[in-house]
Amino acid sequence: MSRMIFVNLPVSDLERSRAFLEALGAVNEPRFTDETAACMTLSDSIYVMLLTHQKFAQFTPRPIADAHAASQVLLCLSSNSRESVDATLERAVAAGGTADPSPKQDYGVMYGRSIADPDGHIWEIMWMDAAAAKRAAEAVQDAIATAI
Repeated sequence: MSRMIFVNLPVSDLERSRAFLEALGAVNEPRFTDETAACMTLSDSIYVMLLTHQKFAQFTPRPIADAHAASQVLLCLSSNSRESVDATLERAVAAGGTADPSPKQDYGVMYGRSIADPDGHIWEIMWMDAAAAKRAAEAVQDAIATAI
C-alpha cells in the first residue's frame, strides 16, 4: 500500500482558505468537509485538512502559531513546467495569497517560487527537469566511483 499524507493546517477563514487551495489545484472532498473543516485533495496520496482554529485546538494542547510572524513549516508542491509555476502563483495571488515571500529559485534545471496563503503558511511551487537532474546525479556518482 502506498503511503498518504494529511497536512493539517489551522485557518482563520475556512472558505477563503478553500479558495486559495483550489487556486493551487486542490479539489474539495465534500464527504470530509463541514463548517469546521475542509478536506482538500492535491493528489491520490496528498490531502490538506483545513481546520478552523477551534477544530484544530481539539487535536493538540499547543497554541496555534502565527504563521505571519514565525515559520513553522514549508509546504512544497511540484509543477509540470516553469510556466505552470508562474501561472499557479498568479491564481493563488488572485485567491488572496502573497507572492514571493521568499526569493525565486532559478537553477536552470530547477525553478521555484513561493506564496504565503492568507494565514501566512508558505507554499513553494517548483518545477524540476527530471532528466537533467538524473544526468547530474549520475555524473556525481561516476566522479565518486572514479575517485575511489
